[in-house]
Amino acid sequence: MKKSTIGVLVIVIIIIIIGVYYFTSHSSNLSPATPGQATTTAETASSSDQAVAPVDKTKTVIGQSVEKRDITAYHYGNGSAELLFIGGVHGGYEWNTTLVAYKLMDYLKANPDAIPQNVKITVIPVLNPDGLNKVVGTTGQFTAGDVSASEETVIDGRFNANNVDLNRNFDCHWQPTGTWQKMTVSGGSQAFSEPESQALKNYAETNKPVAVVVWYSAAGGVFASQCDNGILPGTKELMSSYSAASGYKAYDSFDFYQTTGDLADWLAKQNIPAINVILSAHNDTEWTKNLAGIQALLTHYAK
Repeated sequence: MKKSTIGVLVIVIIIIIIGVYYFTSHSSNLSPATPGQATTTAETASSSDQAVAPVDKTKTVIGQSVEKRDITAYHYGNGSAELLFIGGVHGGYEWNTTLVAYKLMDYLKANPDAIPQNVKITVIPVLNPDGLNKVVGTTGQFTAGDVSASEETVIDGRFNANNVDLNRNFDCHWQPTGTWQKMTVSGGSQAFSEPESQALKNYAETNKPVAVVVWYSAAGGVFASQCDNGILPGTKELMSSYSAASGYKAYDSFDFYQTTGDLADWLAKQNIPAINVILSAHNDTEWTKNLAGIQALLTHYAK
């Protein structure tokens, strides 16, 4: 055999050996990944490129009730001056206060231009969802026709699932028992013992709204908040604006019976202007009056 032929054969054999070695050493990378096996570079890149769901800035779940129902705050407008409106503190007993809040939400959706550029409106339609659910069967939109016909159930719906009156559970002159009309009610084991009042506390302390309106029923009037240090100047302005526009009479204090652990009074303790707007009846939103009051506040706080 010629030397040239032998040389060619040697080269071919070497190429074959190198090819077999390369195929053998890399074949494991071509097989499917088994469970628990690390992802490949391509898989990792694909995972990192997946879209992240956008944050919903139109609402915030600020906490949950005793029975684990969400307490939700809904936001309108993008200004730095936050006006906070709260309904349903007394749940199903004052179901019309939640309907007022839902009417406000519908109004703001339909009239976004009504909100001044420097203002943000937050609405918490129901602070006591367990009490509301007990009476109307939901914590979402409802009608007067959904309200329980049982007076006992409606009264029971005033309290949360721990049988605590939430408007006796805030840290201004808090007591373990409080008064509602001629009845003794529970103020909780301590101030902010209830998850609902704790949720509102955390939200208010974090966001520091410039003004707060809390709806109740049924005495008919706008009541200023205070806790030991008199009425804040901002509260006076808030009360006067809402009262003059709505036609509700303004009161510097609630003197029908003694209240302890009041939500708005605790806000005053935090130097946050707040008023209690108490509707005239339990079965009417008095929307025309309240809308006029709300519009007056939007004008007052606009820059």
